[in-house]
Amino acid sequence: MAVGLLPGTLSAQSLGEVSGTLLDQNTRQALPFANVVLCRLPDSTVVANTRTTENGAFTLTKVPLGCYILRAEALGYRPASRFIALDATTPVIRLGQWLATPTVVQLGSVVVQGEKVALVDDLDKKIINVSKDLNSVGGTAADVLQKVPSVAIDENGQVSLRGNAGVTLYLDGKPAPSSLRLDQLPASRLETIEVITNPGARYSAQGAGGIINLVQKKQSQTGWNGDALVTVGTRDKYSASLSLNRKAGKFNFYGNVNGLNNEFRGSSALQQVATAEGRTTSTDQDGRTARHQVNKALRLGVDYALRPQQSLTLTAEFYKNDLQQTSNFTTLLTRGIDPTITLQNQNLETDDLYTVRVSSNYHHTWAAHPGRELTASATYTLDGGTVTTEQRVLDGPTDYARQARRQFLDVTIHMPSAQLDYVHPLGDKRRWGVGLKTDMMVTPGTADYALQPVAGGDFVPQEAGSYRYHYQQVLPQAYGTYQQKAGLWDYQAGLRAEFTGLQAQVQPTGSASQRIFNLFPSATVARTLPQDQRLQLSYSRRLNRPYFMQIIALPIYSDARNYAVGNPDLRPEYMHVAELGHQVNWKSTTLNTTLFGRFANQAIQSLRTVDTVATRRSGQPDFITRTSYANFGRTASYGLELSLTQSVATWWKVIVNGSFYRNQVASYTGDGTRANFTGTAYLLNTFSPTKTLAVQLSGNYRAPLVVPQGRILAVHSIDVALRQRLFHDRAALTVRVSDIFNTRRQYTQLKAEELTANFQTKYETRVGYLGFTWFLGTNKPASNIENQPKGDAGGFGG
Repeated sequence: MAVGLLPGTLSAQSLGEVSGTLLDQNTRQALPFANVVLCRLPDSTVVANTRTTENGAFTLTKVPLGCYILRAEALGYRPASRFIALDATTPVIRLGQWLATPTVVQLGSVVVQGEKVALVDDLDKKIINVSKDLNSVGGTAADVLQKVPSVAIDENGQVSLRGNAGVTLYLDGKPAPSSLRLDQLPASRLETIEVITNPGARYSAQGAGGIINLVQKKQSQTGWNGDALVTVGTRDKYSASLSLNRKAGKFNFYGNVNGLNNEFRGSSALQQVATAEGRTTSTDQDGRTARHQVNKALRLGVDYALRPQQSLTLTAEFYKNDLQQTSNFTTLLTRGIDPTITLQNQNLETDDLYTVRVSSNYHHTWAAHPGRELTASATYTLDGGTVTTEQRVLDGPTDYARQARRQFLDVTIHMPSAQLDYVHPLGDKRRWGVGLKTDMMVTPGTADYALQPVAGGDFVPQEAGSYRYHYQQVLPQAYGTYQQKAGLWDYQAGLRAEFTGLQAQVQPTGSASQRIFNLFPSATVARTLPQDQRLQLSYSRRLNRPYFMQIIALPIYSDARNYAVGNPDLRPEYMHVAELGHQVNWKSTTLNTTLFGRFANQAIQSLRTVDTVATRRSGQPDFITRTSYANFGRTASYGLELSLTQSVATWWKVIVNGSFYRNQVASYTGDGTRANFTGTAYLLNTFSPTKTLAVQLSGNYRAPLVVPQGRILAVHSIDVALRQRLFHDRAALTVRVSDIFNTRRQYTQLKAEELTANFQTKYETRVGYLGFTWFLGTNKPASNIENQPKGDAGGFGG
């Protein structure tokens, strides 16, 4: 329909302006990098266009007065249009919040929904959409993270990024419980995983390696919706999950329950040679491990819309993690020219852990002031439980036979947290933000040591070797940020202040105390380039605080010959992080390139040495090793990351990412550095041979990596999965095989003063999984896994 110009239309010298903020209609989350086009009526000539910023805001300036259609387009959403009339009376129009509706197109009995790609690689954040990754079915968060460039996860579930193990874990934007392990967290609990490699001032400075945010499932569609998943794996592996939501009026109720019962087998080998008391002893161990893991989780929450611009969220969560692990192995001890001693050993570990977490969040926006935002939140987390380890000698010489020792850890960790964030716009192109946060951690606990003098008898408590401890840490924090857009340029600068106050007491060994104040600057400059390109340079100063088990002088025995103990003199390590990223989008291709550098001083290093005193006291012909921590030297990693998303054909899509960087650490001897060129590579192929069948084939490789006392050898594997949609998209059947060629294993080589060691660990990684999902309400399985550009799964601060 043709619409004439309003009578008040002036000459071309009279100019107007249109601005607003594009948001998801359901979640009220910002839609970044959407196209906004202003078309003149009646001939639809394009007068101006732009892209929304990271917070969904857009501004069109120097627009001739007249009548227009304003159109916004974001992949996964219906195109949004509005009639705009600029005249002498109203030359400036501020739309405020402009809501976009997720795409749902009804074609007969088939529903096709706008989908997110399995892996989104933006310039400052990588987002894994877990539900779109078929290779996550039956797996854990550790399995999902293997595909992220420069991420490595060792056999203990420890994650490192670009060679740095100082990675901070968050759960739904809040500090994760201390008991959380990525290799024990079922992937079915998660909606997305965000990896932020260079956080700004709004984020906590903790985590020199970056931040990993685990976002749990939460739905908000109108009515009843949800999905139920049951997965069965080879050799006794079972999991199930149920997610539901009910939205009615101002309320949205949601919840999910998860259960996991897995048994894994594995093998290990150790060769050590040590010199103690002037004599050389060699140890050769070869054994097998059985691990039984049972996890249960319940999460309930409610969103309440107080007013159109105000919302309140309350969430309660309970997690229960039980682990039983048995290791049986043969030990050969050879000391000097003495005859070899053969022992049959058994190590037992029993974990009985729980987590309770309650949180609230208040969010306030102002329709009359787009971009103005207030958020307040409070969280309380309680971690508790017991860990029991036993070491037994089942057979051997008389002096060894039937020996048994036990260590019993009883832990309670209280973690309250409160946070306040405020963002205030200064016009349409500038804004400032401030925030306050306080984190606290209090953990009293005991470590009781006992011996079993007679096989099958009672364990006798030992005063020597038993400990009581109390650890308290308070972290008050504050930050300020300023952001400005000037044409094609975006600028952001911030400063964060954090105070660390901790007090630790261990009876009878002593105490530790720290009072540290730090400032952490950060800055980002971004430039929009022609042909849908973006260039971004960022810098931040960060730190890696030692966790409490690295500080308190509490010996923890992994077996009868090896223990770890904290260092009360340990201090935080500090790091400078810089990144230069470039992103370009074509019709079917997205390419990200990032040059990065991380430079740390006062680095926290883990050291393994021979404890000559403990060896002498043992009175046995073997030796005792001690693992502790120290600040020494500098570490650095710098290199290149690439990520390519490509549609090869309508039925074949590819994601390729990888990194190549130089990793440099200080030598444990203090006489220089150790360095090597290393990297990671990941390839994901997604095939759609039919309209209802999707197939994923992926492979990953991690090159050898140096550590202060040695190196970790390469790891590689290949996974395959397929999903068949059933019953007119009411259900889906997924089949997955992890590590098809059974190649994933961990090799570590260490060399220290008077000690060399080679470790080899092979867990059960080749596993077949069969999963069945039933969708409730309007939930549907993805029609396929589209090649989508950048997206946002929700951010967090503090």
